[in-house]
Amino acid sequence: MVLHVIKWDVHPDKTEAFQKWSEGAIRRKLAVPGIVEFRAYRGVAGAPQVVVTHEFADMAAWAAWNFSDEVQKIQAELRTFTVNVTSELWGPLPSVPAPMRPGKQVRE
Repeated sequence: MVLHVIKWDVHPDKTEAFQKWSEGAIRRKLAVPGIVEFRAYRGVAGAPQVVVTHEFADMAAWAAWNFSDEVQKIQAELRTFTVNVTSELWGPLPSVPAPMRPGKQVRE
């Protein structure tokens, strides 16, 4: 799996507009083929920072999704509501190529 992480702060003067825009933007992102899972988080103390994760089967799926016209348009729109945007791309650690969960036996 490949994990794409984007973090940003919502501009204080654009909070309401961001909320309205984001609902449609999420639907549009999920309509582009390749994405396996989307999650979104915010600080529990009420900080304006948002963290979203996008999961993909492999790098090719991420690249096709990320460089699609629709996702590029969404990313440009995002920057009109936010500041301090960062993006990270993560791949699997060779020693842990698949998810591990408590109570499941570790491969030897």
